[in-house]
Amino acid sequence: MNTFHACARALPVALCAAVSMAAAVAARGEERSQSSQSVDQVTIRAERLDPTAPGEAVAREIAARVPGGSNVVGLSEYEAGRASNLADVFAYSAGVFVQPRFGAEESRLSIRGSGLQRTFHLRGIYLLQDGVPITLADGGADFQAVEPLALAYTEVLRGANALQYGGATLGGSINFVSPSGHDGAGPRVRLEGGSFGYRRALLGFGDASDTADFFVSLSAFEQNGFRDWARQAGERFFGNAGFRLREGLDSRFFLAAVNSDSRLPGALTLEQLRADARQANAGNLTGRQKRDFELYRLANRTVLELAAGSLELSAGYSYKDLWHPIFQVLKQRSHDSILGVRYVDEVSFGERPHRIVAGAVRTWNRLEDDRFANVAGEPGARTAESLQRARNLTLYAEDQIDLAGGWTLAAGLQWTDALRRYEDRFLANGDQGFEASYSRLSPKLGFLWRARSFTIFGNVSDSFEPPSFGELTGGAGVDLLDEQRARTVEIGTRGGTDRVRWDMALYSARVRGELLSLNGPDGQPLGTVNAPRTLHRGAELALQIELTRSLSWRSAHLWNDFRFDDHETYGDNVLPGIPRHFHRGELTWSPVAEYFVTLTAEWSPSRYPIDMANTWFADSYALWGLRIGRDAERGFSWFIEGRNLADRRYAATTGVIADARGSDVAQFFPGDGRAVYAGVTWRGR
Repeated sequence: MNTFHACARALPVALCAAVSMAAAVAARGEERSQSSQSVDQVTIRAERLDPTAPGEAVAREIAARVPGGSNVVGLSEYEAGRASNLADVFAYSAGVFVQPRFGAEESRLSIRGSGLQRTFHLRGIYLLQDGVPITLADGGADFQAVEPLALAYTEVLRGANALQYGGATLGGSINFVSPSGHDGAGPRVRLEGGSFGYRRALLGFGDASDTADFFVSLSAFEQNGFRDWARQAGERFFGNAGFRLREGLDSRFFLAAVNSDSRLPGALTLEQLRADARQANAGNLTGRQKRDFELYRLANRTVLELAAGSLELSAGYSYKDLWHPIFQVLKQRSHDSILGVRYVDEVSFGERPHRIVAGAVRTWNRLEDDRFANVAGEPGARTAESLQRARNLTLYAEDQIDLAGGWTLAAGLQWTDALRRYEDRFLANGDQGFEASYSRLSPKLGFLWRARSFTIFGNVSDSFEPPSFGELTGGAGVDLLDEQRARTVEIGTRGGTDRVRWDMALYSARVRGELLSLNGPDGQPLGTVNAPRTLHRGAELALQIELTRSLSWRSAHLWNDFRFDDHETYGDNVLPGIPRHFHRGELTWSPVAEYFVTLTAEWSPSRYPIDMANTWFADSYALWGLRIGRDAERGFSWFIEGRNLADRRYAATTGVIADARGSDVAQFFPGDGRAVYAGVTWRGR
């Protein structure tokens, strides 16, 4: 039986259940919601702070218009506790799975099963910072390029709902937005510290006048880590300045500098994890494996207000110098450039309002790659040398048409043309050079229906993802691969009353040519293949409930059903690497204004495979923690937080291999043990 069609038949039933729940909740709060300024209602017109930095309220209004999974995560949603990595940022964001590998910034980040085999560097999600892409031209990205405490808010557009930024990957896009001098005015100081030598400090300051504004932040981070050979350290500078050049013409410049040093303790066997989760992998110690890099980025975003709509121009350049001893020593220097144009307009044709977004993005990447034998962390004999070039051109357009009765119809198209060129400069083992091109048109059709306090949405869309050089050249040789593509059906609802807010979606994606990495039992890469057919199905839920005036609950739950579809070797096996169910929740008691006590929980209720043959599994686990503190808009805020207070030994995430053959292989990344953190924040005016 075709499970995709089975899921499609189940969607109307699930929708009815979702609508019934939404209607019941809405009815309970209907009288109060009439005056509510809920950001999920499209009728609100939020005040724009600046054309180049419109602010969180405007971002929430735009997200509410998207006919699919989308949400905004504000800084206030996670700064009341330790804010060290993206798992802290997206803990309660619907549909986002993030688990750190070593308790630090390197993580597995996935939306709807994107980049399943990647526990490092990311793939399958289009990352932007302040509306300018930071995903490299070949599709990879670095987690360390983002400082969670130096963000104003983050936009999450799941799946093809990323079309408004030109994204067409399976996972969608994430846009990290910096404060400007308008929403980041005044001084801000943040200090954090705690277990395993953890220390973090941030200084930020912003100001604004009638025609200009600026914001700058400087942060430093260091920790010894829960495990041996797990020290992490980094420094980051982020700054932006906006100028009103003339009436209707605004420009903003962004500057970033990042220095990151990371030791890599590696994966353990399940037996090793249970015996001593703090130990490092012996091979990682022998090879003194690390990932150190410097990153510099300059970008600009200019907005021209026209008689009809606005024209947004973006440009950016980044340079990265990477030193990366792993199974071999990698030395890479990369240059990435981006040019983009985007037109946004709200206009009426006849009696029908339209919101039109159309744009083009051009990206280039030039990477010089040297590889050497690893001799105790130092370069030995050269094993490879290459020049890698990636180029992409993306054209996209979407029209949202408001119809009668609260209905909105959305239709969009995206066309991508991508080039990957590999110039072999080593030649000792023959010329491995190649050039591959990929192009595809990806359509989207969706709807949105608005009631007084909730919306129902749905869409059908295509996604398209050319392979990165990590897939093409990451193994023992060169693997010429096809693109990954998918067709996704999605339906869901979001909304809220004074006491309850929700964001929920069901989706089913039929994937062709999924890029799946095959590793040996020792975890070293052998290459990547295109799986003929796979299925990605799931449910995404985020819920907030005000139980009483002083007691509230929020949670996020993921149901993931990712599997092969009648594969000649693996049949209908589950795709490895991500739990079938994953839950985070927290109960907060605030008996006095600004003060709180929060009980936290993380739960992976069932074991999940680490290999495509489904012969070896990660254990289920449950964690709990406690956080107390004061959260004030001005002056001093503070927190004390305990995590994994039961000191549970568990795998936070795993590697992915083809076949463990039922043996205990080193593919498990231990989560941190019992830990206590504390922090203090001071805000000026």
